[in-house]
Amino acid sequence: MFSKNKNIPEIDREQHELLEDANKRILQKKRLYYHFVVFLIGSVFLVIINKILKYGEEYNWFVWAITLWAFLFAFHLFNVYVTHKFLGKEWERKQREKLVAKQKEKIAKLQREIEQEFPAVEIKKKDQEQ
Repeated sequence: MFSKNKNIPEIDREQHELLEDANKRILQKKRLYYHFVVFLIGSVFLVIINKILKYGEEYNWFVWAITLWAFLFAFHLFNVYVTHKFLGKEWERKQREKLVAKQKEKIAKLQREIEQEFPAVEIKKKDQEQ
């Protein structure tokens, strides 16, 4: 009852990775929504600065500023919802497996080259002589 070692269920590695991935996705979406709110408020302020405060009144520069910002927001939106589906955890896993396979292939090639240059038979004979 008062022991330090309480039976705390441990989360296995796969569940832990799933939770981490879910937390990252939540953070991505949260930042996207924050970006959207800042975009809306910022756009209103840009219009107010140009039209009401009459800063650069002779030209409607706020249109270009809002358009550029909208493009950046669209890029952010694309990154969160579209790119993540194609370049998500599954894609990372496949890329990791490909790289590991290439590394194993290079190691095997190096081992074959070493065995050709220094045959194991000669090494074993030297070890037996000593």
